[in-house]
Amino acid sequence: MRIDEVWLHTVRLPLVSPFTTSFGTQTDRVALLVEVRATDHGDQTSGWGECVVSEIPDYSSEWLAGSRLMLRDHLVPLLLARQAAGGLRLTAERVAPALAEVRGHRMSKAALETAVLDAELRLAGVSLADHLGSVVDRVPSGVSVGIQDSTERLLAVVEDYLDQGYVRIKLKIKPGVDVELVAAVRERFGPDVPLQVDANAAYRLLDAPRLRRLDEHDLLLIEQPLGEEDLRQHALLARQLRTPMCLDESVISADAAADAIALGAAAVINIKPGRVGGYLEARRIHDLARAHGVAVWCGGMLETGIGRAANVALAALPGFTLPGDVSASDRFYRTDITRPFVLEDGCIRVPDGPGIGVDPIPEAMAEFGVESIKVG
Repeated sequence: MRIDEVWLHTVRLPLVSPFTTSFGTQTDRVALLVEVRATDHGDQTSGWGECVVSEIPDYSSEWLAGSRLMLRDHLVPLLLARQAAGGLRLTAERVAPALAEVRGHRMSKAALETAVLDAELRLAGVSLADHLGSVVDRVPSGVSVGIQDSTERLLAVVEDYLDQGYVRIKLKIKPGVDVELVAAVRERFGPDVPLQVDANAAYRLLDAPRLRRLDEHDLLLIEQPLGEEDLRQHALLARQLRTPMCLDESVISADAAADAIALGAAAVINIKPGRVGGYLEARRIHDLARAHGVAVWCGGMLETGIGRAANVALAALPGFTLPGDVSASDRFYRTDITRPFVLEDGCIRVPDGPGIGVDPIPEAMAEFGVESIKVG
């Protein structure tokens, strides 16, 4: 396969309702999409990848404008130069080594690698789910509930999601907006609803006494309570809690996952492909965790249908034993840029078409498009 052109598309989609975490509140999602137009033995196709950066560097050090520049000025030219240098027959497995001289920027690299992988699989007629090693044709769907402006509003939102059929509820929390809300949800909906919390690194180890109060509510896990670099502190906190410790921001690679497991800092890992550099690295983390008896689940970053399709394929691997944040499209968007993903008996169906199995809808791209840039 050879890359002919690379396009960077920016789209802005309004959210159906504001989404609030400890970082702040989002009212829309500005997504950066990478399109790789490629040819193999005369056959042409387009592969797609979604860069999951935010507009500002809050969740990670990467952000939208920076990723667009990184892809335009560094990553795409470097990959094209590697391709031209020796008549390289490009495969997705060769993307990460080709870009290794650029430090960091995993989300940007993940988007480019995913687009290459999608093009490669489309040309081969193989689905991403089959390529990664999926074992099911649909995956259980959980939903992430942002911080609400009142307990009554939170309870109403949770009730609505349970009525829709979501099989697991995740509550965003932050200091002072945590224990009482979890208690209220448990009291209203009972002990049988799978429930977990996500702190997005908002706490310190000194908050252990308050976090221990969550133990009485029989949570599936507590996700990333401390800073992303605080592996040792997470291990110390894990020993003080009965609730299983889950890491998100701290796990940026298979090496980081191995360290977290060895230290006892992670009984569970949230795998976000963009955060770790792509779906191939995500599969390595899955394999590592499974070998060590550590549960994994697939997190979400308010992806459009492009990123959601690939996440659903990943979540179909055998080690994903907990419901992930692979919600239906209408959880965030009235109109997606691909065909919508819908909830069916609490599950999302795994795309079975070549590559990620979905394509952008031209009319939606025109409606929500901000700009498109050709690179190379």
